[in-house]
Amino acid sequence: MAADDQSKVLGIVVLARHGDRQGFYQDPLTYTASATAITPLGEQQEFQLGSLIRSRYLNSSLASFISGVSDTSSLFVQNQVAVRADAGGEGGVIFDSAVALAQGLWPPTSLASTILADGSTVTSPLGGYQYVPIESVEPNEDVSLEGYTSCNTFDDHTSAFYASEEFQNKQRLVSQFLTNLQPYMDGRPVTLQNMIFDYMNVQSIHNATFAQNLPDHYLAQARDLANWHEYNVFSDSTFDGIGNIAFRAMVPSVVTAMQRIANASDPLKLHYSAIAYKPFLSLFNMTGVVADGALPPTIVNYAASVVLEVRQPASSSEPFVRFNFKNGTDDDSFRTYSMRFPGWDGSADTDVPLSTFVGAFQPAGINTTLQWCNVCAQTQARGCAALFAGNGTGTSGHTIRLVEHDAISPVGAGFLGAGLTVVVYGLGLAILAYLGLLTFGKRARTASRQKYGTNDHTELHSSVSDSDPIHA
Repeated sequence: MAADDQSKVLGIVVLARHGDRQGFYQDPLTYTASATAITPLGEQQEFQLGSLIRSRYLNSSLASFISGVSDTSSLFVQNQVAVRADAGGEGGVIFDSAVALAQGLWPPTSLASTILADGSTVTSPLGGYQYVPIESVEPNEDVSLEGYTSCNTFDDHTSAFYASEEFQNKQRLVSQFLTNLQPYMDGRPVTLQNMIFDYMNVQSIHNATFAQNLPDHYLAQARDLANWHEYNVFSDSTFDGIGNIAFRAMVPSVVTAMQRIANASDPLKLHYSAIAYKPFLSLFNMTGVVADGALPPTIVNYAASVVLEVRQPASSSEPFVRFNFKNGTDDDSFRTYSMRFPGWDGSADTDVPLSTFVGAFQPAGINTTLQWCNVCAQTQARGCAALFAGNGTGTSGHTIRLVEHDAISPVGAGFLGAGLTVVVYGLGLAILAYLGLLTFGKRARTASRQKYGTNDHTELHSSVSDSDPIHA
């Protein structure tokens, strides 16, 4: 369907990259990352993004206002919002980014106050700070925001790319440029496999000497190589290929959020996931937004964001999804892009029926940790060993086999039920008799625990009950 200007926004699913951070290292094969820290610049970038989302979607005077959401004149309402943050390899950078974005979305307000019994008014700290709950998604407990780490089949995919003719040709083509970069890399290895761009980018922002000494166009050339490198790693020629694992792992949470938003009885209005840049590349590949060249297949900037709007058309037909993207500080606002994926050819339409989107993406999603273990051929890390052990497969197999049993006929079930009843009843009587709680024509004896004297010794004594004997 073409863009419907008369539609109303039911809710949004926000995916946002973290803000500016200090330098870090990630393994070029496994993408295991070292910890780093967010900078004040990064916090400002995220805060500004949150403020923009607030002005666009929480302003009741605009057509983009989320129907039924608590607006800018009200307090944050917890059951309308879900916030998740990747707590993986980049340390607290992504979580801190989520905090900063939430501060922009729901800034301090005098409404965050209460009147006490004595008539005095108390306002929340920092001028009425609104405390937004943020779920810290730990990779060892939840694979949804970092589906690519410790994934053996993804590592194989990356190795195959490095061994490909395309990669070898590119390496020969840029060998002189990589050699020219070496004096500026502070002794770091300069290869096409290694992500040299991250170091250069961080230094160009925070190191004046580096920025002044680096020749013109070197940073842009390095970024072009990084874009080519990372898009080939985090994409795939097939929709549900392992190269798309970064977003495939996120699909269940995204689809569920959309379905909840479309459900009039569910209060959810805004679902926000704070992530690294990798899932964006897989998302761009799977949604086909880069297919026509309008959106280049590149590493997104700090504080870049995709907003998937769930909208209700004026015709009252089923809700649809609209793809919006803002590439960090490069863009002043969000732009709408057409999607193209199996079952949807784009055709210059920007709005996709929700059922069409779900029907295509849900089967490609990684819905459970166990499924991730199987897809990634992982038997040990991220809880896979416990899952396989709990399902009786050990660590030698990757697939759980379900055992089926023949059904019992109705007649057989009747005899079995009667027999079990007799057995259970008989066992119950035997246990009661053994404990002295049941006699056949004699008085029952009960045990009572009494403590005598001042010492700590406890003796067990028997007493005779005065009650009538219990008969079977």
